[in-house]
Amino acid sequence: MTDPIGIFHDDRARARQAEDPMAALCTVANIDADQQPQLRTLVLREVDGALAIFVNATSPKWQALTAGFAMHTYWPSINIQYRFQVQAAHVDPNLVADSWQLRPDVPKRMDWYYENHAPQSAPVSSRDDLLTNLKTMNLAEPLQAPENARGLIMEPQRIERLDLNQPDGVHERTLFMLSATGWQRETLVP
Repeated sequence: MTDPIGIFHDDRARARQAEDPMAALCTVANIDADQQPQLRTLVLREVDGALAIFVNATSPKWQALTAGFAMHTYWPSINIQYRFQVQAAHVDPNLVADSWQLRPDVPKRMDWYYENHAPQSAPVSSRDDLLTNLKTMNLAEPLQAPENARGLIMEPQRIERLDLNQPDGVHERTLFMLSATGWQRETLVP
């Protein structure tokens, strides 16, 4: 099969079936404004069949991620790793607003905290003050996604799959590269 996205979804379904806690997550990597590498673990979502992440635009990572980034997954339950190089496209704001309603209460409150009190990554006087402000913060009803709630669709350009489950002990490493004619597949030395 030369559809790496289909293979990824099949592998992820197997990881979910195995109740792998990492199946819902990914790690994104980018270079920040100071030219320093940054890594973050985020929830990996699907939007209209595409892989996506949701981010608050007050975060320092927002601008860096919009330029493109690398994404990594590893599912220990099935011993498969993926590395993606992606370009980022904005998720339609209406889809962000609809998806935002499905978030748990605390992340919703955090998004409004970023909007009204301090941006993500800003220093606070103490964790206790942060928790108090979150608890006592007045929120509008009905609760809606704030302006800074955003999402990025991942448009993969290069995907590497590493299968560590080979009976002969030699890992299977496959590279998929997007070209004008579709996905090209190569086997790599692991």
